[in-house]
Amino acid sequence: MSISSALEKTLTNTSIIAAIVETLGTILLGFWLRKRQTLSKDAVKTLTSITMTVALPLLAFTAFLTPLNHQTLVQSMDVLIWGLIIYVILIVTMPFLYGRYDKDQRDVLGVLTAFGSTTFFGMPIAGAVYGAKGIMYASVFNIGYRVFLYSYAYIKMSGEQLRGEHIKKMLVNPIVIATFLGLILWVSQNWMPQISISTAGKTSQVAFYRLDVTVPWLFAWMKLLAGLASPLAWLAIGANLAQMPFADAIKNRTAWYYSFNKVIIVPIIMAAIAILANATHILPVDQVAMATMVIMMATPVATVAVNYAMAFNHQSLLAANTSLISTISATVVLPLWIIIVQLLGELPVFK
Repeated sequence: MSISSALEKTLTNTSIIAAIVETLGTILLGFWLRKRQTLSKDAVKTLTSITMTVALPLLAFTAFLTPLNHQTLVQSMDVLIWGLIIYVILIVTMPFLYGRYDKDQRDVLGVLTAFGSTTFFGMPIAGAVYGAKGIMYASVFNIGYRVFLYSYAYIKMSGEQLRGEHIKKMLVNPIVIATFLGLILWVSQNWMPQISISTAGKTSQVAFYRLDVTVPWLFAWMKLLAGLASPLAWLAIGANLAQMPFADAIKNRTAWYYSFNKVIIVPIIMAAIAILANATHILPVDQVAMATMVIMMATPVATVAVNYAMAFNHQSLLAANTSLISTISATVVLPLWIIIVQLLGELPVFK
């Protein structure tokens, strides 16, 4: 397929166009509502809290309530491994992008570049474009993210040793619990007690906890709440942008340079690795897995990483500026990445 035909196929894909419009439109709506004071500061915090503690955990969990497919299982394990490997690569290489800065700035910028808002920003977009499979891959990919965010990033930003309370914080996170629970139930479903389900005159055996077929009315309610994740997250992103001070951040060249690295260079690295993996048949991934990983890498700085910088007084103003500029940049650039990964999916290595 030629580049022009691949581009035409992508740009005429209604699901992709719809996902881009939904994302940008809802972010802009959140921005407008906050500027008009229709959404108060407390309301924005509530939106974020509901998204992180209810909607996103259910989004992750319900994505695993599907039949066990060998190919998807293999892909998920490959995504898990790449999710660990990519953070090792980023942790080692990102500080070199800031060689002209002093050590403290270089260390902080390196951490901020390595860790993006993959959960709050990335997962809803992956789900909007690729559905349950995108959410599944995003959830598995995020395991490596959380391991390094709550260990390496904390140690680097705080200068302290990793303590049990930080490991506990990582493990009791609702999204982490939902991901591991969903993954375990999904992988083990064929070995669990089965019940017979009749659908369209056909009888099949499913694990007793497959709520999507055993208790469809309960699953429908869970899907309804999970469906809140994207609009609530995008509203909160837009509202947060509306209450950030623009003047100083826009003038900060370092914040713009950082944002270029975060939303352009990092996803390019991820895309290159995925293409190389498929070309060499080393942990190859399919088009949806590749696209999901690239989208996750094109997100703005992680809020937790910014909070580390502020809590331990490590370049807190710089971290705040990078948060604003990278969020604006990601909002603009992510739709382009959605189109790019669709085009990359047409490469022979992903066929």
